[in-house]
Amino acid sequence: MIRILHSVSNMDRAGIETMLMNYYRHIDREKIQFDFLCNKSKKGAYDEEILSMGGKIYRTPGLNPAKYPKYLKCMKKIFAKNDYRIVEAHNGALGVYALNAAKRNGIPVRIFHAHGASITKDWKLPLKYFCRAMLPYNMNVHYTCGIEAAKCYFGKKVVAKNDYTFIPNAIEVERFVFNAETRNRIRSEYHLEDKHVIGHVGRFMKQKNHSFLLDVFAAYSKRDKAAYLVLLGDGELMDAMKAKAEQLGISDKVYFAGNVDNVNEWYQAFDCFMLPSVWEGLPVVGVEAQTADLPCIFSDTVTREIDLLENNEFLSTSGSMKSWINAISKALKHTSRRDNTGIITENHYNIRTEALKLQERYLKLYGE
Repeated sequence: MIRILHSVSNMDRAGIETMLMNYYRHIDREKIQFDFLCNKSKKGAYDEEILSMGGKIYRTPGLNPAKYPKYLKCMKKIFAKNDYRIVEAHNGALGVYALNAAKRNGIPVRIFHAHGASITKDWKLPLKYFCRAMLPYNMNVHYTCGIEAAKCYFGKKVVAKNDYTFIPNAIEVERFVFNAETRNRIRSEYHLEDKHVIGHVGRFMKQKNHSFLLDVFAAYSKRDKAAYLVLLGDGELMDAMKAKAEQLGISDKVYFAGNVDNVNEWYQAFDCFMLPSVWEGLPVVGVEAQTADLPCIFSDTVTREIDLLENNEFLSTSGSMKSWINAISKALKHTSRRDNTGIITENHYNIRTEALKLQERYLKLYGE
């Protein structure tokens, strides 16, 4: 059995982490085990499941440049105690920390897995640009969730040479296929039977653009008194968004569900799905929503690679509010739901087939 060390933020319920868990659950764990290098001290929602499946969780001093000597010392101990030959980084540009430590300790296979099509512009931006520039000197295998993420992190030369591997953000399709019984149960439990439910799944952070989403919903709800917004997820901006909903006078029409373990059931209860992100790579939630046959409204910064069905709209967040309102009205007219297993599988997002492919890639890399 080989063990692969994945560098992440922490194993909470979010897009990258959910993708990793989907693959972890479906690989042959007698052949391959996943271990996780978490760079935040906070315990993750998936930690107990990881440990139950035989995975290990390590916590570093964090990705602060001032703590880099401590980080390297921590990594040296981890590598000394384990026979790792593959390290895979999922931290965006800051993933170079794990890859550099792996290179210093003689780890032969150093994978950078590109998930984002842009870099979040915050106070760490200069550091992120520096780290991205250092990636080519520390990674030797390119994985990506999509072409836009590949362009962002690998550059035009790598993309032009097709020197990367597409790893789909695959899901457990059968859990998300539309189920009328589940829909009725959730809507009854939360008193949504007579509501037009707009759904969103995402961590409360600047990238996901919750502030804009609340503005759109506030404008739309003036037209549709039955409109109701459900927000799944948690994060540092949740309290601020609750305050904004109160200011907009829509707090009685918005449900902040937090992190839940039945996201798949909530998709059944939604009537449409919105993702007005500032940027995305290829969002797992977009695949999940379309598997549930929900009409989706994306910002135009979300890659068109996610456009799997006919009922999707891509709109500019700097465009007119009217265009977003009209898109919601159009989406809510889509009342029949179908089984999209075939479409999702044909587009390589079925974890049952994609996990086997990834497993073989790891075994080949290990053998080489």
